[in-house]
Amino acid sequence: MFNLAKFSGRSFDWLLFSAVFFLIAFGLMAIYSVDLSRGSELIYFKKQVIALAIGLGILFAGSLTQYTFFRTYARWFYYASLFALLAVLILGHNIRGTTGWFSFGGFSFQPVELAKVGVILMLAYTISNFGRQFEKPKFFFWTLFLTLLPIFLIMIQPDLGSAVLVGTIWFSLMLLTGAKKSLIFGFIMLFVTGAIFSWFFLLQDYQKDRLMTFIDPSHDPLGSGYNVMQATIAVGSGNIFGRGLGFGSQSQLRFLPETQTDFIFSVIAEEMGFLGVGVILILFLIVFWRLLSLASKTSNDFIALTVSGTAALFFTQFFINIGANIGILPVTGVTLPFVSYGGSSLIMNLLLIGIVQSMVEKKY
Repeated sequence: MFNLAKFSGRSFDWLLFSAVFFLIAFGLMAIYSVDLSRGSELIYFKKQVIALAIGLGILFAGSLTQYTFFRTYARWFYYASLFALLAVLILGHNIRGTTGWFSFGGFSFQPVELAKVGVILMLAYTISNFGRQFEKPKFFFWTLFLTLLPIFLIMIQPDLGSAVLVGTIWFSLMLLTGAKKSLIFGFIMLFVTGAIFSWFFLLQDYQKDRLMTFIDPSHDPLGSGYNVMQATIAVGSGNIFGRGLGFGSQSQLRFLPETQTDFIFSVIAEEMGFLGVGVILILFLIVFWRLLSLASKTSNDFIALTVSGTAALFFTQFFINIGANIGILPVTGVTLPFVSYGGSSLIMNLLLIGIVQSMVEKKY
């Protein structure tokens, strides 16, 4: 099952790994800076380092595994994620109104992160078994059903941001495979109808406030619009070289909440300036480039779909998080992959990179 030759220069994408590693390094620096404003214990930083150690072990183990293992057990990844999403609703810990974490021994695990991996693998497995008959209604509705199951459980928590991410994975793969356009259009209309229904019957008040803040952050500058306004101030105050690590007024004086997760990009922009932001953007471009290169050059449908789903997930998180930090998108609690604090997210994202590395072919 394990292939030690994967670490050769032609079978392991060291450029992809390096870009991910430096993104994590930037995140650790920003998390360390945030921790400085909270005392000397460095709680977030220490937990993130532990998650990194676990994640790197999982990444290299995944890289050494034959990709056929992930294809064979794709359904079990999916079933395990559904079970975890169901279990967390019963046994989970509530944080800021969302019942989405298992907590034990000072650490927590968020099953929705496992669900993202499960959905990517399950959709790649299912679509690759359809024999490229992608215009059939059965293909569209069966893959939609497989995606709506975890989305339903995620919305019960409720976690709108993660539900959007899971839905985006499916929608991206539908566009990629060329599903019937009339069905896609019908789904879009149904989505709009569902969004209107959700506004009146499903969304919590704080989620409505976030959407209203997106339309006009100044309508409640000391309430729901506070976070967005402070984030844009932090981004704009960094200038070229930043204020220096640990010297950002918005983050260090806690004007900006959730600095270690939702607004980590604002911390980097304020303390490392345009230069730091530029490096972050270049590193993400390298990640997307390597993923899309692998997906486009392989002749294996399962590999292409898995890598494309991974790229869609990372890009959507990247776009939503940075968009929220600069005030062009609503704040939905979506973190910046590899950079934001969050052990579950980091470990599962590194697992995805490990799965992708297992699919790098020698000729690539």
